[in-house]
Amino acid sequence: MNPTRRRRLFLVLALLSAASVAVALVTLALQQNLTYLYTPTQVHEGEAGSARFRLGGEVCDGSIERTPGTLKVRFDVTDRVNALPVRYEGILPDLFREGQSIVATGRMEDGEFVAEQILAKHDETYMPKEVADAMAQAMQRPENSGCPAR
Repeated sequence: MNPTRRRRLFLVLALLSAASVAVALVTLALQQNLTYLYTPTQVHEGEAGSARFRLGGEVCDGSIERTPGTLKVRFDVTDRVNALPVRYEGILPDLFREGQSIVATGRMEDGEFVAEQILAKHDETYMPKEVADAMAQAMQRPENSGCPAR
């Protein structure tokens, strides 16, 4: 093989290697920023895993417990089939209240969802499609509110 062809071959191999590394890094970065939306029932069934995800549902009536003097709050989120306890420390959105649909981003720790961010619905018609579908299925069973008795 003459020197010119050898240089070209090394250049092509170097470019292919650099492109492969770039694609791998972009894919890794996108996977780390990807968060899936689950309902409390899907979390109870083990679909969510231990990675960071979004939890969607409705805040159970009578479940909000605030720690006096801090920004810590605990509440339950339901899809009207199952409920999941949520722990959050921070300023809650103005629209946050009992019976309100929310989407919380965080992860599971010791059977409790630890939220990093809470989003409340913007108007009376807003709800993520996945949460609306899950709650519509649960509405067919009106005897089960999904909220734990307090």
